Amino acid sequence: MTTTARKKHPQKHPLVIQPRREYTVDVGDGRQVGIAEFGPAEGRPILWFHGTPGARRQVPPNARTYAEQNGLRILGVERPGVGWSTPHLYDSFVGWARDVEQIADDLDLEHFGLIGLSGGGPYVLACAHELPQRVVAGAVLGGVAPTRGRDAAAGGLIRLVMPLGGVIASLRQPLGAALSGLVRALNPISDQVFDLALGAFPEGDRRVLERADMREMFVDDLVRGSNEAGLHSVISDFVLFTRPWGFSLRDIDVPVDFWQGDADPLVPFSHGAHQSALVPASSLTLRPGEGHLGGLEGAEEAIEAILSHWPRGRRKTPRKRSPRKQSPRRRAGA
Repeated sequence: MTTTARKKHPQKHPLVIQPRREYTVDVGDGRQVGIAEFGPAEGRPILWFHGTPGARRQVPPNARTYAEQNGLRILGVERPGVGWSTPHLYDSFVGWARDVEQIADDLDLEHFGLIGLSGGGPYVLACAHELPQRVVAGAVLGGVAPTRGRDAAAGGLIRLVMPLGGVIASLRQPLGAALSGLVRALNPISDQVFDLALGAFPEGDRRVLERADMREMFVDDLVRGSNEAGLHSVISDFVLFTRPWGFSLRDIDVPVDFWQGDADPLVPFSHGAHQSALVPASSLTLRPGEGHLGGLEGAEEAIEAILSHWPRGRRKTPRKRSPRKQSPRRRAGA
């Protein structure tokens, strides 16, 4: 199995459950993807795709607790360019699905569920489209909608930056380096910065972020992610948001449930409704009065929706790949 264990740096008296295990998986071409696991190793696996920004530990406290109490295995999977994941820009979201397929093969995950927050939403939908024999079901919490082609949603923040997509792509390395350097410089005062940033969030999101455990999770995740590979993933995400996705939502065969707040200033409720209308086997849950991060408080609902589709008897056993030799490496940085 092509995994490399990494040294843990435990927090003092944490409010949230810490990862059971953290490691990297080799996905080919000299690239690695970082993963944090919560819950027992023998549990049914659900891959959690973080928002923008985010890293492998952006799994909400209630989801971590649910995993421990219900024998569920949640894997927080980092995208390229944050935490322990090697920087890389896909041509489209389909490239991510190929990496997830490699991860699933190496970890011997025959079937799995998917949950994506915000910028992680398109990555869930790409895997649901590309890996229908392995994805049991998906859940999208305030997910970004397509901006191009016949699946495109009208309005929204991402459409405002679409004209800059080419410029951002050409400057993604210096932009990523600048963003990473800025966040690293602010890490020593991360708590003060977090308090200052709270004022910019709508009331629904402030209710989520003012919870001590949720605050600890976000700060811990952002500090670790930026201290390691940096935040190049944020720039890559925005580039992909402005491009064609490489597939149509209309062609997704697996069940996908959408959760959307009606007070979301970043991804309007209409975008969740739009995507749900396009995915054939989908549902849409309105979260009244909640903003962009409200879906985090409903993580248990999303998990239970996925588990309700388990097992799917028509699924085939995936072809096993020959394992590559594992080479131990040291973690760089802290």
